[in-house]
Amino acid sequence: MKTGIRWLLRAVFLLVFLAACGTFIPRPLIAPVEASSAAATHRILLLSGPIHTDIAIPLDEETRTAFSFLAETGFPLGHPDAEWLIIGWGGRAFYLETPSWSELKPLPVLRALTIDRSVLHVDLAGHITEPQPAVAAFDIGDDQMARLRDLISDSFVRDASVVAPIPDAGYGEIDRFFEAKGYFNALFGCNTWTAAALRSAGLRTGLWNPLPQSLRLSLGVYN
Repeated sequence: MKTGIRWLLRAVFLLVFLAACGTFIPRPLIAPVEASSAAATHRILLLSGPIHTDIAIPLDEETRTAFSFLAETGFPLGHPDAEWLIIGWGGRAFYLETPSWSELKPLPVLRALTIDRSVLHVDLAGHITEPQPAVAAFDIGDDQMARLRDLISDSFVRDASVVAPIPDAGYGEIDRFFEAKGYFNALFGCNTWTAAALRSAGLRTGLWNPLPQSLRLSLGVYN
């Protein structure tokens, strides 16, 4: 009994230590000179929930052109009231089958804790009020925005250059799910994908950010 408790305490300590290192060791270790000197011409948002993060990029003409492949699938990219394109990456079972906490099921949770195929969730938003606790804003330059768009675009699975929407999958009338590259697990999941996307935009994150709270803290420290 005492041995079991000892091992449990060691495991908890190790997880706390790794989480602290992942938050406070920056990635990249040295701030990119290009990012710090670039003219900030675009505003992007990090949208945080209890366990998940999304990225919102302004739905200007450049974004509509870069993601025109979404419109070809019927996604309403040209919606007149839309100001933001919102993208999140996550585990297929949990993402598709848990639109709200009241609909939580054991199997999607099990898949999220082990390994699962991934999907991209794409949505639109109108005006987003700033500041608010769940929204963090960052200003980046033209090159950083182009790289962010490229990373997001490259995350879609394509068949002969055509992305793959998941039929009848979505939380509402506007949002859509698409097949995505990579596999999801609890240690390298939605928030580590978000962190990688933000690093492509010249921001610094923690070395390992599996939780929204860790990602937001490291972004606040290093940007």
